[in-house]
Amino acid sequence: VEQALIQAQLVALALPAQALALLDAYALALRNDPSFQAAIAERDAGLEERAVGRAGLLPRLSWSYSNQRNESEVSAGGQRVDRDYRSYASVLSLQQPLFDYAAWADYRQGVARALLADERFRARSQELAVRLFEAYSQAQLSDERIQLARAQRRALVERLRLNRHLLQAGEGTRTDELETEARLALAEAELIQARDDLDVALRTLESIVGEPLDRADLLPLADDFTVQPLQPARFEAWRDLAIAGNAELAAQRQAVEVAARTIDRQRAGHLPTLSLVASNRLTSSDSESSYNQKYDTDSIGIQLSVPLFAGGGVSAATRQATAAHLQAGFELDAQRADVLTRLRQQFNLCSSAQARLRAYRLAVASAQTLVEATRKSVAGGERVNLDVLDAEQQLYGARRDLAEARHGYLRAWLQLRQLSGVLAAADLERLAGYFVDADY
Repeated sequence: VEQALIQAQLVALALPAQALALLDAYALALRNDPSFQAAIAERDAGLEERAVGRAGLLPRLSWSYSNQRNESEVSAGGQRVDRDYRSYASVLSLQQPLFDYAAWADYRQGVARALLADERFRARSQELAVRLFEAYSQAQLSDERIQLARAQRRALVERLRLNRHLLQAGEGTRTDELETEARLALAEAELIQARDDLDVALRTLESIVGEPLDRADLLPLADDFTVQPLQPARFEAWRDLAIAGNAELAAQRQAVEVAARTIDRQRAGHLPTLSLVASNRLTSSDSESSYNQKYDTDSIGIQLSVPLFAGGGVSAATRQATAAHLQAGFELDAQRADVLTRLRQQFNLCSSAQARLRAYRLAVASAQTLVEATRKSVAGGERVNLDVLDAEQQLYGARRDLAEARHGYLRAWLQLRQLSGVLAAADLERLAGYFVDADY
């Protein structure tokens, strides 16, 4: 997501007293999510690869100094002389590569590694926005399921009370009461499961934002849910955007480039190196032949190194790097296919969302009407208690499917933007508009 949003949200990190809005949660996630913090460290380390690679092309300056005490016996012409003296050597040397293909390959590989780190960080940044929204949405969906389960349980409790009243009045049957009790037990189990799901969803969201949360801290999804038409409307346009801008594919392309530069690096083992060397050497009694002598020597020249034979290691390393380059290329092809498949899936979900939500709303309305009609039919003797229970179960299922479809559309829309590589600050702000304060 755009760096401007990151900087803006890092400034405003105050947790709201009443509810945690989506953008507030994102601001906390930027600061506290451990995966994102690891991504920042990974990027910072990767960006140094450019400087590491460039260092091999720059001059290398070194200084060495030694100071020693020596005791020796010198025999010459039948005479022996004992010497006890000190010696020292001070050497300042400079080396500048003139031709070093390995160093040049290291530099180009360092540039590719730095770009790889940058693309990976872009992918992790977009992934954070998607992970956060999915956790936020899942927590809200779990809460909606609890509300639906409670409504179903209340309806079944009322139905059971009616069954028992009719049984006592001699107008109902024991079978009706048992049927309702069984459905009520299932509703209790579904409510327990919904509560467990909410707890897991809240813990997942807490691990991202780094703050303890309660169900009351989250803003609910607005009732007046509208589906915006896709722009662009054709899948081919989204596919072109993904191929050009998807962060995962961009990172993998840089991984292919890194592998290619590794081949060059290994091939350089067969090539000579040429360097400019210069040094200043100050010595005193540096050897037996220079005893009691001091030297101050300046030298400059070139140094040529030609590899002749390395046991076949250079050829083997080159073949190994070539195979790794082929592997990276095939992995890029596989990743491109996977990205386009997921892109198509999210595109289809977004394209059909409006019709699907309309169908679910009609299903909820029809199920509500069916429940009311079935209750009247039971009172008139045309239907039985089981018909009412089935109608209420159908209503509950339709409401649950509608809630899942609403959240599913928002997730698909966000993932479509991520996969196409166009996820930006305005997208998260737009999604935040779907969640409103219930008291507003």
